[in-house]
Amino acid sequence: MNVSGSTALVTGANRGLGRRLVAELLRRGVAKVYAGARDPATVSPDRDPRVRVLRLDVTDQAQIDAAAEAAPDVTLLVNNAGVLGFGDVLGGDLALAERDLLTNYLGPLRMARAFLPALKAAGENAAVVNVLTVIALAPVRPMAGYCASKAAAHSMTQALRAELRGHGVAVIGAYPGGIDTAMLAGVEAVKADPEEVAARIVAGIASGEPYVFPDDASAAAGSDHLDSLLRLEGMLTG
Repeated sequence: MNVSGSTALVTGANRGLGRRLVAELLRRGVAKVYAGARDPATVSPDRDPRVRVLRLDVTDQAQIDAAAEAAPDVTLLVNNAGVLGFGDVLGGDLALAERDLLTNYLGPLRMARAFLPALKAAGENAAVVNVLTVIALAPVRPMAGYCASKAAAHSMTQALRAELRGHGVAVIGAYPGGIDTAMLAGVEAVKADPEEVAARIVAGIASGEPYVFPDDASAAAGSDHLDSLLRLEGMLTG
């Protein structure tokens, strides 16, 4: 899609990757960005005048409905908000697993449903972008609930792409590896620069790639999956 001149909405826009996505979209010339955050006061006070702040908790349907009413001109929906609960599949806290599912899977699904009328009205220059993770495709033991929630969101992304085929709305999945943000503070792992990840995600949106692996680590891992993912989608959609 043509990012320049579009109207974007980014969830979880107050920190981490979300904040960098807002900055990159502004750099690429969007007309407006709605910055969604559970606490609007946490969005930078010296923000660009093109930024409009929305109170938005993606687990709260009433807030999602209010956001859809307040932002009827959205053409680019970026579902970035997410949470991470640590724990393995047998010993992990089920309350954390439930929280991850509510936020990382049902949150983007609720957002897509709420904003679909606006996106369809935009015609051929609209997109939904779900920020997932490469470990949605191959889970890691200490993050079992998180991986499961992102795997569900990955499956939903594929289903949404099939549903919207022919409606002019692109559906893009972004699959980063570890990112150097507060979410992974204290975790010893290879971590990508969030500004670089944001730049690669927005470049992928502009080029219309259905699968974006926006850092070196995820690109290396994703290359093993990409052909099979595209082939499977082709079989399922005919």
